Amino acid sequence: MKHAVVDAVTAVFTCADQGFITVRSPEMPAFPGYHAFPGGKVDATDPETPIDLPWLRDHEPKLMHALCRELDEEVGFDLQAGIESGLVKGIWKLGVAVTPKFEPRRFDTRFYRIDLAEPVAFDVDPRETVHGEWAPWRELAERYHDGHILAVPPTVVVIEQFADNPDETDLSRLHFDFDAERFLPCVEAIKGVRLIPVPSHTLPPAMATNCFIIGDDGAQKFMVDPSPKDETVLQRLCNTADRIGFDAIFLTHHHPDHRQYADKLARRYQCSIHLSQDSFERIEQKTAGRFFDGIETVIRKEGEVLTQWLGRDVQILEVPGHDEGQLALMSEDRAWCIVSDLFQGVGTVVIAKPEGNMGKYFNTLQRVIDLDPKVIYPSHGMGMGTTYRLRVTLAHRKMREQEILTLHQQGKSNQEMLDVVYAGLDPRLAPLALCNIENHLDKLRDENRI
Repeated sequence: MKHAVVDAVTAVFTCADQGFITVRSPEMPAFPGYHAFPGGKVDATDPETPIDLPWLRDHEPKLMHALCRELDEEVGFDLQAGIESGLVKGIWKLGVAVTPKFEPRRFDTRFYRIDLAEPVAFDVDPRETVHGEWAPWRELAERYHDGHILAVPPTVVVIEQFADNPDETDLSRLHFDFDAERFLPCVEAIKGVRLIPVPSHTLPPAMATNCFIIGDDGAQKFMVDPSPKDETVLQRLCNTADRIGFDAIFLTHHHPDHRQYADKLARRYQCSIHLSQDSFERIEQKTAGRFFDGIETVIRKEGEVLTQWLGRDVQILEVPGHDEGQLALMSEDRAWCIVSDLFQGVGTVVIAKPEGNMGKYFNTLQRVIDLDPKVIYPSHGMGMGTTYRLRVTLAHRKMREQEILTLHQQGKSNQEMLDVVYAGLDPRLAPLALCNIENHLDKLRDENRI
């Protein structure tokens, strides 16, 4: 699947040993809740006429117009006026970063260093940004390494390089690249939480299942939900994992797009598989006992500590609803939570019998919302800052439930409800949508509402 690549510009403001960084709104469609530098996409309406000012005339005119516009819109800064007044001391092109092909939203981003004579109290746009601050580069690097910054790889590169050398003007390492023939991408948007999007036999529109490797050096390292779709992807996953190392496998639940080839991996690496009792029993039943043949299994439950992350406990949560035996992982300080299929960054969650239960799903969503982890990682799609997407998911489900209740009271059949509630749905997904409707009706019956 090919994704359009959008031209974009980013400004790295510096002043002495400090840099300016923002936190994007969790409501933004791209990189919600991420730490980032000001900037945005290049518009078709941005002029191509040169700007006759120092530094700006040295770069591609359309990009400079886009940079000026984005800085005015996002942080209320007039770049041209800053140059004319002497506030701006220099502008350098640091490098280019192209979003990898596995991401649904792709950008070809030029990073520009802008030196200021003094820190500016920027007026950030609350529609895009929830926070902006000046901070020493070394402090920002320490915060990332302590697990308190969520950022894409180019942002991390800038922070780490500027922490080592605040005068850096050339960053050739900005571009995220890997040998796609031999490896899978591995991204640490949070330090120590290694996300590997693995092409899998999952439901469209998703094409991959997020595999994670969690665990400090010296602690037990877990590969979470390996599920390559074929032997070729399996080998690429092994090549990638071998660079990091892992000691055991953890399955969040029993569905095939979370465990395919996990048994082969366990045998290859002679390691154990950890999962819930419910998941163990369902996999045993579906595979006639062959899946775990010769593999050590460890049953995991609510409240247990799985491993360590940056010296902190990684705790196990039971999160039924989508699947009765589904487990989540969360750091003890709630810096992040891997919620598995509790919600989708790509597509929607199916609640299907016999393992799915809509009432439990509602309760689990609310429970994780109340726990309020700073970052949530779904099994399909990117990590996201705050529980905003969980809250949106729960609100949407409640709205849909009310719609189904009204249609039921009007005497509509499940098929008739499908045509209204899921209008325009891909016909391939119709049976799964009917499962959702049936489970909403079961919940309403359990609550004596119908």
